[in-house]
Amino acid sequence: MVLDLFAGPGGWSHPLKVFGIREVGLEWDQWACRTRAAAGQLTIRTDVALYPTWPLAGRVWGFIASPPCQAWSMAGKRLGLVDQPLVHQAVADLAAGRDTRTRLLTACQDARSLLAAEPMRYLHALKTVGQPEWIAMEEVPDVLPLWRQYAAILRTWGFSVWTGILNAADYGVPQTRKRAILLASRVRTAEPPEPTHAQAAKPETLFGPGRERWVSMAEALGWGATDRPTPTVCAGGGPGGGPEPFPSGARKTLADARELGRWKHPAPGRTDGRPQRGGPAGKTTRGAGWARSLRSNNQANATIRTVDEPAGTLFFGHRANECVWVAEPTAAKLGVDGPPGPAPEAIRITAAEAGALQSFPADYPWRGNKGQQFSQIGNAVPPRLAAHLLAPHVGVTLTRDDFTLAA
Repeated sequence: MVLDLFAGPGGWSHPLKVFGIREVGLEWDQWACRTRAAAGQLTIRTDVALYPTWPLAGRVWGFIASPPCQAWSMAGKRLGLVDQPLVHQAVADLAAGRDTRTRLLTACQDARSLLAAEPMRYLHALKTVGQPEWIAMEEVPDVLPLWRQYAAILRTWGFSVWTGILNAADYGVPQTRKRAILLASRVRTAEPPEPTHAQAAKPETLFGPGRERWVSMAEALGWGATDRPTPTVCAGGGPGGGPEPFPSGARKTLADARELGRWKHPAPGRTDGRPQRGGPAGKTTRGAGWARSLRSNNQANATIRTVDEPAGTLFFGHRANECVWVAEPTAAKLGVDGPPGPAPEAIRITAAEAGALQSFPADYPWRGNKGQQFSQIGNAVPPRLAAHLLAPHVGVTLTRDDFTLAA
């Protein structure tokens, strides 16, 4: 089987299920477990740090781990960086068969930091009873030095190992999400998958295949080249609710939302069906001169991307409305005929939209209230990136035109 530590809502599991590979995920969060159950993924609800390794002896063919990133993420306090020497010590000790986690944990500034050492506990235990054929691990970029430590140890155990930073957008994910990756194998040379996409399309040459242009948010959400969808009004209150989708907190009717959210963005001169960057705004009944962009959070330096670009890295904290669709003046209205009319209000991104921008299927069965769903989505591995990382190790060939996982 394939063992998936910190399995989350199924970022690794979804492509494995599509490939027909048997996988068991270990996960603690109850809502991620419910999402996995609804998606038909086998899960053991457990604390990865406490689960015994002996039931896995001789049964693990592939090994996956994506430890929680909150302690290391730029979206948090990043106490994992303070704790990094302790995590390195834990990895070295576990690789030698010494379990010093309890002592080291008392010195950590963030209790989650040491979870990044847990994969080594499992790998060392499996080493003595039939180690896995291949390994894939993922984390935020700041964890790359730790992955290099893992790599040095795994090479002494007979693995070929590659570590580095990959951008999910280069593999068809509509999001410029950079992650530290470790790939290891006992039967083949470990190397990163060939990118299928680039910021600018590249034609096929004698030296290699071409690359499509990065997938835009509009394409991923099925918005087409000219029309934008009517924003969804989210219900407030109740176990599945939350704050109202408008900053003022006032309840709006569906008709009001449709009027505020209507806009067009034609793409004259293009034949590939994509919006034209900076193109003129189309005629609208309200909000003329404005086009929608996605703002990644409510901080002053938040990433803002237009709908004809991939999203910035999606992350969600205690509020589900940190990521919103905002209106920005189009090029046609800047310095040409005066300021545009009144801007439409910001509209909160929906969980379905956020999931699609992580490359999950549109009908993925998210469970929990809005905050719980957004937390799962923000922490997940994009399935399309996972598919390309796993394909060589499970005997599957993917091409840049293979959109099976996005169906």
